[in-house]
Amino acid sequence: MKQVLPRIWQWSWFSPEKQLDFNGHLLAVGEHRILIDPPPMNSTDRAQVRQGGQIDYIIITNRDHEREVETLRNDFQCQVFLPELDAKEMSIQPTKTYTDGELLPGGIWVVHLADQKSLGECALFLQQGKGIVIVGDALIGKPPGAVSLLPPEKYADISKAREGLQRLLKYNFDSLLVGDGVSILTGAKAVVEDALQKI
Repeated sequence: MKQVLPRIWQWSWFSPEKQLDFNGHLLAVGEHRILIDPPPMNSTDRAQVRQGGQIDYIIITNRDHEREVETLRNDFQCQVFLPELDAKEMSIQPTKTYTDGELLPGGIWVVHLADQKSLGECALFLQQGKGIVIVGDALIGKPPGAVSLLPPEKYADISKAREGLQRLLKYNFDSLLVGDGVSILTGAKAVVEDALQKI
């Protein structure tokens, strides 16, 4: 568990299959403590999370990031929010589903990204600092310092997927926190813009 931005921490679990870190994020925003897309959490990290106080919510960005949700929901007795368009394809019973443009607890805005791997793929935007975007599978932090899309076969139409990601550029952000790979803590918007021009 390491602090990556003010009041935001990250922990990771290495996937031998994908050869990538799967990242979870802990946000202390407003009055709330929120976990985003949590992968497995070791006992040391779990104890550190407990020391900080109650976890209120777990937010999942897409159908493929169920990860450790049920285990951590039981451990922390918190609510679980899922994207409405993906919820029916998931095994988790949500406390609530969310939709595009919704303002979630902690001042987190939902940004639906059309034509991605899953129908409900969403990014999360915080107007904290110079702006922060959190993505699940929409962009992968690989290689370090850059971003890429998933392999083309993961999409029905990769050109439409790229167009869907253009929506991120309407937001002002300096940091991009990724569910897979290496996050970009400064200058992220320019990196995303450059990547979308090349894909």
